[in-house]
Amino acid sequence: MSFLLDIAFWEVASYVVTTLALPFAIYIFLFEQRKERDAEDEEAYQLLQDAYNDFLKIVLDNPDLRLRSATARSDLSADQKERTLIIYEMLIALFERAYIVSYVPNMRGIALRRWHSWDDYMREWCRREDFYYLLPQLLRGEDQDFVDYIRVLAEQEHADKLLKIGHNK
Repeated sequence: MSFLLDIAFWEVASYVVTTLALPFAIYIFLFEQRKERDAEDEEAYQLLQDAYNDFLKIVLDNPDLRLRSATARSDLSADQKERTLIIYEMLIALFERAYIVSYVPNMRGIALRRWHSWDDYMREWCRREDFYYLLPQLLRGEDQDFVDYIRVLAEQEHADKLLKIGHNK
């Protein structure tokens, strides 16, 4: 036990801690922080997915609006138009939340894969004429970056749709 009183022992021990244990502890700390961030990102993604599934249940509860069909109905009553508008407002709010929570320029890896599913949902809805034409009204007061993003998607999808129609003639 006399080595505990030896200054040389403590000097060597401090070098060992400084060169090996401290970098290892920093690595473990950073690794755990990253795991925690990944778990938080996954949880946020799952909550958004659950919210989208809940939204789809609302769509299913309103079959008369035909919101999942390829073409919009043009013979909607005033009540049906109002319900459609409310449902689209809910959808825009969900898309905006997904954008704010999940979108980062130059994403890679799992974050990009997660974002692609939201991008696909947005594109799918932007292909609907009624949704496309209601976008200016739906986007009032929303986050400007989100507005810019979804407008670009809507224009791309609308242009693609017009090209397909032109090729079918």
